[in-house]
Amino acid sequence: MTPILAFDIETVPDIAGLRLLRDLDAKLSDRDVAEHAFQQRRAQTGQDFLPLHLHRVVAIACALREGDSFRCWSLGSADDGEGELLRRFFDGIEKYTPQLVSWNGGGFDLPVLHYRGLVHGVSAPRYWDTGEDDRDFKFNNYISRYHQRHLDLMELLALYQARNYVQLDELARLLGFPGKIGMDGSKVWEAYQSGKIDDIRKYCETDAANTYLVFLRFQLLRGACDEARYRRELNLVRDTLGKSNDAHWREFVGRWS
Repeated sequence: MTPILAFDIETVPDIAGLRLLRDLDAKLSDRDVAEHAFQQRRAQTGQDFLPLHLHRVVAIACALREGDSFRCWSLGSADDGEGELLRRFFDGIEKYTPQLVSWNGGGFDLPVLHYRGLVHGVSAPRYWDTGEDDRDFKFNNYISRYHQRHLDLMELLALYQARNYVQLDELARLLGFPGKIGMDGSKVWEAYQSGKIDDIRKYCETDAANTYLVFLRFQLLRGACDEARYRRELNLVRDTLGKSNDAHWREFVGRWS
């Protein structure tokens, strides 16, 4: 079975990049640099969501179904820099050649990883292969929008129409899954400033788990698995997470109807 890797990232404003590109006064605090960027963005677009190249990755979570096992974890440690997290992610693709599964990965997560990978000089030949090294990748690679090596569930279920997009949290809960635990993306910068990187990593992990669970329901929908196998896969996830002593997984399993 091809390994399945559902993933999610969390980001904060790239303060060093903003200082460089905006030529800001060195006396400004990180908080003030971010607020300056938010204000500029609101004036330009009506919202404070920064351009993707100015997002710094602080957490990458993976839910990996491989062989007879399932696991969900955050890459690296809370002290690792952005470059190390990126390298670990793309090294995993080199090792497993998994099917990537995301929620808005085509619109956010992967473009951010592309830009930030450039910033840090990361090498990811397997990810970028479109048939030059492996002929199978000519017709099924990670880059092409309609190929399956990366499946953006949000885009596919919406038939690639932005007006049809829905939130992962709402769809997951409609399907009986736990949904978001601890915070949402709008709270990550605030949590990061308060030193709560562990909370951010745990939140990211639950998003990756929700993404994988929605993927399982999609596999049932499209006939890639029958009801019995679907139930076995759900039980594997529930049983695996239920064995954890971590509070966020206890809450996650407890909310699972």
